[in-house]
Amino acid sequence: MDVKVLQKPVVKPIVRPTQEEAEAAVRTLLAWAGDNPNREGLQDTPRRVAKAYREYFAGYEQDPADILNRVFEEVSGYDDIVMLRAIPFTSHCEHHIAPFHGHVHIAYLPNGGVVGISKLARVVEVYARRLQTQETMTAQITQAVHEHLAARGVAVMIEAVHTCMSSRGVGKPDVTTVTTQFAGELKTNPVLQARFMQQVRG
Repeated sequence: MDVKVLQKPVVKPIVRPTQEEAEAAVRTLLAWAGDNPNREGLQDTPRRVAKAYREYFAGYEQDPADILNRVFEEVSGYDDIVMLRAIPFTSHCEHHIAPFHGHVHIAYLPNGGVVGISKLARVVEVYARRLQTQETMTAQITQAVHEHLAARGVAVMIEAVHTCMSSRGVGKPDVTTVTTQFAGELKTNPVLQARFMQQVRG
């Protein structure tokens, strides 16, 4: 009996289009929407949209390992939860490229040292500035902090409103989606999890 071996498809690296190609794509979408890309109010829109996309998705050019590469060890033995609450963010849904926005709460248990608190906010930006799902973003932030800080435990909660749900489709505004992810001791210790949830709610 022959056994078939399934091979993974070869994924070719993405070649970034030129600025001119990006602007041409925007003009095509403007025309597809039913407007005239050559009218005065839209003539410069393709350039603006291409520039905005480089800002919205700057996270593809950033590595969280570079952000979390410095730890301060002079903390007088501090080894309890460090938490940043309500870090604001805006990201874009990978299904409709529609914005979703809200707050990220991050907690970690140090393993001999702490990281500058602004670095955690920057890690949020790295993943928020990519095409995302909220679930994936929650897992990515958790994994990055756990791995690159060698933290004993990590907890992440994201609360967000998705415009792909509020401004189109089902049309339900002000619905908040909540996702959580735990790692290490914050995953295995329910007392620490309860403390995290209590601190999130303030």
